Amino acid sequence: MSSVESTTINPFLDSQFRYVLIPVFYIVFFILGFISNLYVLFVLCCLHQAKAMGEIHIYMTNLTIADLLFVCALPFWNNYYIREGDWVYGDVMCQVTGTFFFINTYGTILFLSAISINRCWAVTRPLDAALSDSRLRGIIVCFFNWVFVLAMSVPVLVGEVHQKNENGRKNVTRCFEGYQGGTNKKKQILAVTHFLIIGLFFVVFSLIVICNILIARLTGVKRRALQMLPAVVGVFVLCFLPHHIVQGPWTLAVLEIEDGFGHVKYSETTRQLLNDTHQITLVLMGLNCILDPVVYYFATGKFRGLIKAHIKKLITFTQTQNYHLNQPASPV
Repeated sequence: MSSVESTTINPFLDSQFRYVLIPVFYIVFFILGFISNLYVLFVLCCLHQAKAMGEIHIYMTNLTIADLLFVCALPFWNNYYIREGDWVYGDVMCQVTGTFFFINTYGTILFLSAISINRCWAVTRPLDAALSDSRLRGIIVCFFNWVFVLAMSVPVLVGEVHQKNENGRKNVTRCFEGYQGGTNKKKQILAVTHFLIIGLFFVVFSLIVICNILIARLTGVKRRALQMLPAVVGVFVLCFLPHHIVQGPWTLAVLEIEDGFGHVKYSETTRQLLNDTHQITLVLMGLNCILDPVVYYFATGKFRGLIKAHIKKLITFTQTQNYHLNQPASPV
């Protein structure tokens, strides 16, 4: 006797306030993120030309690239939310911009963890760190980070764009918001995938906390590395921790798995609260593209030195221009 598993499509769970909240923040993230990350690349190019490109600067370069990918996708996502969740750019652009969002999130997590481990090793085992080929190690770590993140993003890149007829609106195209459709087994596989990613995040987060505790226990000149602690931990706690705390319950609330693994019966009030909270955590995750340059500032003295030099030149130039403008005109 054979059985056929039916496909269940539940009503779309939406939060109307996001169509106002998210565009406002995404415009700010795009402007500040684009300017700050381009400037970071300029500073890193200066370091490269000065042959001062160490391991940590390699991580910073790759993290900046991940941030710029996300920033470039923001205008498309902004228009999506302005149109109240109607994607008009086609399946390919939905997959590409969704992949950029995924790469930025988990690329940032991995590269920030690499920066923390690098700083921890440099201050706890300075001799070993000095004797090793740091540039080669940085290139290898970045290569495997990109391979891992790109491999994880393959399901996003080849995923479907779901169309729904909702509240009288015809041909509304949702981009990566079709979790409510599919068979029970498909929903369970999706839930397992989300929980594996959540588990990976907490493993990496625990590793960063351990590294920072080891650095914090040191005394003397090495405590200068403590300047980076609130920056790295702050980015994780503010940008990524809320999302990964909410992501698990939210996934189950949206999927509404009928039985077996992942079956949880939420009230409609709880489901709506989880979805509303999830939208806010998405905004917080986008904040990382303008906070990462703050981490760079505290990460290395060479990076800080170049920024201070640029600021000094800018101040000098401004003062010179003001001086010339305030001079009385010469009589003819």
